[in-house]
Amino acid sequence: MTGKQRAYLRSMCNEMPAILYVGKDGVTDALAQSVLEALMSRELIKCGIQRGAPVTAREACEDLCERLHAEPVQCIGNKFCLYRPKDENPVIILPD
Repeated sequence: MTGKQRAYLRSMCNEMPAILYVGKDGVTDALAQSVLEALMSRELIKCGIQRGAPVTAREACEDLCERLHAEPVQCIGNKFCLYRPKDENPVIILPD
């Protein structure tokens, strides 16, 4: 992913609310499945880390990206954004 594409996705993330949160159990298989389902329907999601979570936002982002073959878009404070294009008919068209 190029810097221009990442910047485009970051601009889209700024307006989005966090739809999933990592809680006290950390990154579990159930959470990973929920993130995967959200990515398959939306392609771009914002997640957050709750107080008391055993992982940081960066650790959770890296773990989920590795598990789900997603791209990290940004990680700021206790929020992070992930991107994974749909296999067929992607909704978000990235600039070249």
